[in-house]
Amino acid sequence: MGQEIKNIPLSDLVLWTENPRDPINPRASDQDVVNRAISDGGSKWSLAKLAKEMGNYYDLSELPTIVYRGKKPVVYDGNRRMVLGKIKHGLVSVNDFDVDLPDFPSQIPCNVCSEDIALQNVYRKHADTGSWLPLERDIFLSKHMKREKTHFLLMEESTGLISANPHLNQRFVKEEVFRDDILQKLGFSFEDGVLVSRHSAAEALKLLEDLSRKIQDKTLSTRNNRGKVLEVLDPSHQRLVDEHKRQKLRPVDLTKVSEVASEPEATSRRTRRTKPKADEIFGGPLFLRSGAVSNLYRDIVDLHAFYLEHRATLSHAFPSLIRMALRLLCETAAKDCSQVLEQYIKARFKDAKAELNQDQKTTLANQNVTESSIMQLLHTGAHNYSASSNMDQTLAISLILGQILVVSHGKVEGA
Repeated sequence: MGQEIKNIPLSDLVLWTENPRDPINPRASDQDVVNRAISDGGSKWSLAKLAKEMGNYYDLSELPTIVYRGKKPVVYDGNRRMVLGKIKHGLVSVNDFDVDLPDFPSQIPCNVCSEDIALQNVYRKHADTGSWLPLERDIFLSKHMKREKTHFLLMEESTGLISANPHLNQRFVKEEVFRDDILQKLGFSFEDGVLVSRHSAAEALKLLEDLSRKIQDKTLSTRNNRGKVLEVLDPSHQRLVDEHKRQKLRPVDLTKVSEVASEPEATSRRTRRTKPKADEIFGGPLFLRSGAVSNLYRDIVDLHAFYLEHRATLSHAFPSLIRMALRLLCETAAKDCSQVLEQYIKARFKDAKAELNQDQKTTLANQNVTESSIMQLLHTGAHNYSASSNMDQTLAISLILGQILVVSHGKVEGA
């Protein structure tokens, strides 16, 4: 199949969940994609800016690129315009999106082509225009164009460091920091796509977090200390590199390091989700996009850690504070998605539960946390201290809420 121009009803077009700009769960609906775009705050989707640039009407010469997957016409290029069109025609629901939208036809002229041609067109239009950041570009090339994974992408897959620290997702870091010779100088390398190091996993993580902070505060940049990656590290980490320079390289999996150094909120980082401990809230660390939801999530994790450390001296009612905080977190996330609390939770409950393992599902069942009961449990937490003091049930609630947050606000790893 080559390319052909075909008029397709706007209502039939399916938004691409694997859009490199902001990939989402492949099972997500158009509504989920739109919720993500609206809650983005303008950094990736920039819908309000696009609507203003388009003017009063949709330009028919700007053809979206469409690939049929079975009978579904999926939008590979032009998703932002189609989001605006679906909002204009009421095909999706939005709140608090006070933007003047262009007039959209109900039938959209589309460039219908094979997936191979579509991917080439998408790459040509976006890869070098600045609309994709380096990590998104590398993911696209690896996943869709079958290119060899760069060290930059391998570092992300092995550590989660780049997605957890957006300031690292820049060309300077890719080309002048996370490159082979610099990594070797720091005691790292890749062997058959596996991260190896002369340091232990805990030591490696602390060293990389130190490097991340130096980039964030501009101690290391294109203007400051350029090329002096090792030299800008804390003296203790410089000594560590020197002491271990004759150590044998061995595989390190930083995704399994569950403890990180204590840092202020602006610089604290978390590793990827690991097998949860029995008393771990949310079932383990979550990776959420930066913003109010992520900040509140971290506060709740800290509150729970305080409870674990001091529970012998705390009142029986203290767990109710955590239960109430979970509700506040959900309300914040729902507002961010322009939804009411019940709509936000029920729209994602089934997909979130599907991501839990059998032990976690059993925990939910044992604590009577179901799609029909969860709203009452959250309401009870806000009004009944006695009923909400059951920490086991609160942890069970946090398991499903954690996955709901990942669905709505999570960062996608390696996709």
